Amino acid sequence: MVIVYVLLFLLILWLIGLTYFLWKSQAHYNTLTEGTNGRTLQAILDNVMRDMADAKNRLMHLDKQTQKLQHDGAMHIQKIGLLRFNPFNDTGGDQSFIFALLNDKDTGIVISGLYSRSGTRWYAKRVEEGRGVEHELSSEEKKAIALAKAN
Repeated sequence: MVIVYVLLFLLILWLIGLTYFLWKSQAHYNTLTEGTNGRTLQAILDNVMRDMADAKNRLMHLDKQTQKLQHDGAMHIQKIGLLRFNPFNDTGGDQSFIFALLNDKDTGIVISGLYSRSGTRWYAKRVEEGRGVEHELSSEEKKAIALAKAN
């Protein structure tokens, strides 16, 4: 008979413990679903997962756009060099100039304006990777490219 009472006591303790843990779980569940207009935790988690998938897709789209902008930006003029000089001894001052316009890969053009008493002459040369393409670059043009790279 004592064994029955001991078992009954242990069973009551077990039920009290289970009731306590069930009450704690219910309180935690109520805290998680608070302010959700009566939706279930499953519906809330599904909504969170859907939002995460949307955010991931938007992030991938933004990453692609950023990479395209970086690629396109490398092709735009980013480096500018201006050098004034006097190519002739019979003229006064540094009235001639060289203007270097280069992109990120040191490709672009060099524009030279040579002033003399008889007039001003303009020349343009293509540049790829810091070197002249069809024509050799003068020392002044190379200096203008070096200035553009330094900036």
